[in-house]
Amino acid sequence: MTFRTPSFGRRLGNGRSRLVLPVLVVLAVLLVAFLLFTSIWTNLLWYRSVGFSSVYTTELWAKVLLFFGSGALMALLVGANMVIAYRLRPAYRPLSVEQQGLERYRAVVDPRRKLIAAGLLGLLGLLTGSSVAGQWPVFLAWLNRTPFGVKDPQFHKDVSFYVFTYPFLRLLLGVLFATVILSILAALMVHYLYGGLRLQGPGDKASPPARAHLSVLVGLFVLMKAVAYWFDRYGLVHSERGATTGASYTDINALLPAKTILAVIAVICAAMFFSNIVRRGMMLPGVGFTLLVLSAVLVGGVYPLAIQQFQVRPDELAKEREYIQRNIAFTRKAYGVENTKVTTEYGARPETDPKKLQTEAEQLGGVRLLDPNVVGETFQQLQRIRPFYRFPDTLDVDRYKVGDRNVDAIVALRELSGAPAGQRSWVKDRMVYTHGYGFVSAYGDRFANGGVPEFLTKDMPQAPNSQVKVDRPQIYFGERSPAYSVVGGAGQQELDYPDNSPAGQKNTTYEGRGGVPIDSFFNKLLFATRFQEKNLLLSGAINDNAKILYNRHPRDMVQRAAPWLTLDGDPYPAVVNGRILWILDGYTTSGAYPYSEQTSLGDATRDTITDTRSAVARQANDRINYMRNSVKATVDAYDGQVRLYQWDENDPITKTWMKVFKDTVQPRNTIPPELESHFRYPLDLFKVQRQILTKYHVTDAAAFYNGEGFWEVPEDPGAKGRRQPPYYQSLRMPGTDGPDFSLTTVFNPRENPNLAAFMSIGSTPGRNYGQIEVLQLPRNSPAQGPGQVQNSFETDPKVKNELFALRQGGTRTVPGNMLTIPFGNGVLYVEPMYAMAAGTAEQQPYPLLGKVLVRFGDRIASGNNMSEAMEQLLGGISAAPPPSNTQPGQNQQGGTPQLTQQAQQAIDELESAVGAYEKAQKELNYPEMGKAWERIKKARDALAAAQQTAGRPAAGATPSPSPSPSGSPSPSASPNQD
Repeated sequence: MTFRTPSFGRRLGNGRSRLVLPVLVVLAVLLVAFLLFTSIWTNLLWYRSVGFSSVYTTELWAKVLLFFGSGALMALLVGANMVIAYRLRPAYRPLSVEQQGLERYRAVVDPRRKLIAAGLLGLLGLLTGSSVAGQWPVFLAWLNRTPFGVKDPQFHKDVSFYVFTYPFLRLLLGVLFATVILSILAALMVHYLYGGLRLQGPGDKASPPARAHLSVLVGLFVLMKAVAYWFDRYGLVHSERGATTGASYTDINALLPAKTILAVIAVICAAMFFSNIVRRGMMLPGVGFTLLVLSAVLVGGVYPLAIQQFQVRPDELAKEREYIQRNIAFTRKAYGVENTKVTTEYGARPETDPKKLQTEAEQLGGVRLLDPNVVGETFQQLQRIRPFYRFPDTLDVDRYKVGDRNVDAIVALRELSGAPAGQRSWVKDRMVYTHGYGFVSAYGDRFANGGVPEFLTKDMPQAPNSQVKVDRPQIYFGERSPAYSVVGGAGQQELDYPDNSPAGQKNTTYEGRGGVPIDSFFNKLLFATRFQEKNLLLSGAINDNAKILYNRHPRDMVQRAAPWLTLDGDPYPAVVNGRILWILDGYTTSGAYPYSEQTSLGDATRDTITDTRSAVARQANDRINYMRNSVKATVDAYDGQVRLYQWDENDPITKTWMKVFKDTVQPRNTIPPELESHFRYPLDLFKVQRQILTKYHVTDAAAFYNGEGFWEVPEDPGAKGRRQPPYYQSLRMPGTDGPDFSLTTVFNPRENPNLAAFMSIGSTPGRNYGQIEVLQLPRNSPAQGPGQVQNSFETDPKVKNELFALRQGGTRTVPGNMLTIPFGNGVLYVEPMYAMAAGTAEQQPYPLLGKVLVRFGDRIASGNNMSEAMEQLLGGISAAPPPSNTQPGQNQQGGTPQLTQQAQQAIDELESAVGAYEKAQKELNYPEMGKAWERIKKARDALAAAQQTAGRPAAGATPSPSPSPSGSPSPSASPNQD
């Protein structure tokens, strides 16, 4: 006899295996709960550190309310209909192949139907809640809506209805539609599974209870469709059917009555479905459904199309004139351009009197020649000092009081780029190299010897005689700050700047109010989890009173503190009472303003800077039709304190969100005057407004419909295919007493390179702040636009020679911002031309001012500085205007310039040599390029000798080799290259 081991061990093993899955599930749930808690709690700690915890909690509670409210509504209503369908199941199901097949499914589902239903409803509620919770701004804005005080001309409703109420009603209808549709689907499945619906067999396909249940659900759907049709009437104010945005002739005279008729028909059809509760048969519901579909096609589709084709198109302007005028008025108001001051026929008679022009030249003030989009590398090379510091690609323009006058200044912060290569470690990255150091600024209108910027503030530490005093030069919160740093611990040594002391560096310990304490085990555990960094938990270098700094980018900080704002892409630093503050412009936007033209925020703000520079953030491609600069925000670069100031006191959207997040936005009258003096008109709003004004400077409906007078923003002369950015500069507009800090741009006629208009907006807080002024040039006397002027600089004989000389030895030229300045009842173009020495990236060449190019009317000049260029420009202007019958090829006195035989031969040889050089360059034939280059130099020397002999410059054009594809002049492609 053999004895078998009892199966107790196997049963124990099976029991353990059965316990493994529940344990793993519990552990997974706990892990997810801990990660969720970590995320929420560390976010709350950050909001507390900057004083905006109420923003986070309000947003969180709104999300929770919408999540559970919508999820529970969906789950309860769909679940209730599943229960009703189950209870209405027939007691007797006829035998059929279909029912025999379903019996197997019922046998599987029935014992577990509650569990299956709970799982499906839970998933449905989770998905619904997640979707609706993201719409918390719509919900909170509706609860706290503020009237605009403006009514639309069709329905006479306040604009707030369209901006706040209408989006919420659409959201509510969307949730209800989804609930009813899912309830219908769930009821269909249950009725079919339990025999209330049959696809096969004789007799009725639906039991009376099932028919009644489904008729009620479909009737509710049709009734909600009636409500949707009714509210669709108000949506016509956003219609794109007509010549412009807004309700058109067809919308008002065809689609509006059609929507009303469809709403009434839908109510009747819903009643037909409800009648199926007490009567048997599907005739009435079928008739109702057919009527609804036919009326939607005929009344809602065919009839408006016929009106559009046979009444509107044959006489569109007459029919649409009223609605075009509505669009013009509401668009200009929505974008804040309704008070634009337009001066027509500016430049019709440019000034020619030399004395008056000289007087006006003396009143120009400091023309900003230092281009913030070019000299970033110059700041980098002259003021970086150590490789672990970094300046942005694009610098900023501000103004400071120096002596008794305000000067335009180019400003930047010396931010940290990380520990030096080869010396990196967690302690160095996170506890030593924690911040940048220093505010660097330079005059915008002057240069030091050698074409370098003349600095207002520079060096580390800052020189005591600097024009701008900075008491706290440390940059703990900036655009290049690390993701997190541990600072402020007892005895902690954080690198401030290198010096000549025995230690070789000056250290500091953070003393600011910003940051979250991390000297407890619990907080260390939370942040080690958040940043997935074990050293935060294990490191013994974290001492008492240590803090962790995170979420440090100024734009990100303000966005978290005010999630209802759209922020400008270019924060800029300013020194206010000795402290460095980041200043940001916040916008309130909407896409629901009635009758207003929609534009893409991303497309309208794109230009050379956003496309090529990393320091300026690109806006999302949101469709908007309303925009206001509602808030000015600041972030302290040392302690990270965020301040929000109400700027536009009349903006209803700002007032609405100030009700939602109480005491987070401070009134405008609390702005310190020292801070307000550094505010400027925001770039992105200006770009949107100039995009709107390309069309909406036309205020007559007929002229707008024809579109002949529309403008466009010109291409940047220095970057083909990209729009020219606007420029900050101090200038004196016609009719004003003195220069004002302004933001400027120009326009071309559509698909035409000529100059159409000049636009300026006051950017100094005060009486003229935000006042848009447009100088419109005569259409019948076209002036050259920026692209044409750039070409004239490159082809003018004298300027071409000077640029050719500047480009010797492989040096390449970099054009700066082409400034357009109203001058002498005409337009003065000013462009600094920078020279950049040849060299590799390791040699780190940087741009220096080479020449200043100017143009007024048909005259072009250049000089080493602005004064010299203007002297050259105005020195050749005589009191008498040039003869009107001057022909091409003649000089100002009507004669044809004469050349000596020697000069003509030299020019011919130079042209031949340049042609040979360019041909060899295209073929990459370096030996031939070398030979041609030698010919060019000999011809140039011969031409110079001929000029000296004649006692005057040759009148013929002196050609130069064309630029190489890299942008450097072709002489740099020497035959000695490998």
